[in-house]
Amino acid sequence: MLIGLAYDLRDDHRGQGLSEEQLAEFDSPETIAELEAALLRLGHAVDRIGHVRRLAERLVAGHRWDLVFNICEGLAGRSREAQVPALLEAFGQPYTFADPLVMAATLDKAVAKRLVRDHGLLTAPFVLVEGPADLAAVALPFPLFAKPVAEGTGKGVSPASLVRSRKELERTCRALLARYAQPVLVETYLPGREFTVGILGSGPTARILGTLEVELLPGAEPGVYSYTNKERCEELVRYRLVDDPEARAAAELALACYRALDCRDAGRVDLRSDASGRPHFLEVNPLAGLHPTHSDLPILATLAGLGYDGLIAGIVASAAERAGLVRARAARRRAG
Repeated sequence: MLIGLAYDLRDDHRGQGLSEEQLAEFDSPETIAELEAALLRLGHAVDRIGHVRRLAERLVAGHRWDLVFNICEGLAGRSREAQVPALLEAFGQPYTFADPLVMAATLDKAVAKRLVRDHGLLTAPFVLVEGPADLAAVALPFPLFAKPVAEGTGKGVSPASLVRSRKELERTCRALLARYAQPVLVETYLPGREFTVGILGSGPTARILGTLEVELLPGAEPGVYSYTNKERCEELVRYRLVDDPEARAAAELALACYRALDCRDAGRVDLRSDASGRPHFLEVNPLAGLHPTHSDLPILATLAGLGYDGLIAGIVASAAERAGLVRARAARRRAG
């Protein structure tokens, strides 16, 4: 197949006055090179497209691909991850990963938690602080955990996110509101083990790739899988593939949440256990990072024995099946 690559490269946005933290969700040249190389090894032709504006130019000019492999994070707004899927749908162009509705709903952590909760799945109690006036109404028992409602890559998560008093809550929320200009999700703190579960496929055929336990090493910011710990994961974090009863419960919950939220092709679900060892849904990433050695999903795929090429092949196969590309190629072969 001819596969177009849609992505946000850090260097493409660096001249816009953005901080390194604001650039953190975007990809490095190495990620794009490794993804392209994997697709080529799998026998596909690859056309690098770039970010949403370049994609729009190409589509308007009449360019088309058998499939667009979309890893665009988007630049602004809580629906930024939905922009590329919406544009591709407008032009009838098949693509990988979730549709615009799912991308928007899952980037907003409060919306995702409400949907999961409505399906009867475990997630910690929470409130949304949209401004300082909402702080007085927070009635959840301490300790609590506070983070921006629509950020990824651990942005806005630090040791200050774990709050143990009304004073700490107000200080942390005011700082997050000022810095990120978006509501703050405040939820019951879960003191147990932290897991991330990799999933491959769509709908009823989606399957668990494996479950990683996130273990913070000496020198890491304690108690939280923070922005700093994620960015420096090679030296601050150990990832262990686990398969004990609690980990299996986390995997089952993750798959149920993935299906309830209608994620597609591949993704990663983050969970944390309460004091009794019961895993709870934290958030889902339907557009997981794909750096072979730095991103959680490829790390998991490698530890599980699938490997990076196997992960990319599975994503393409799932998207191609959904789009009817497999059936179309078979029909052309029969007709020829």
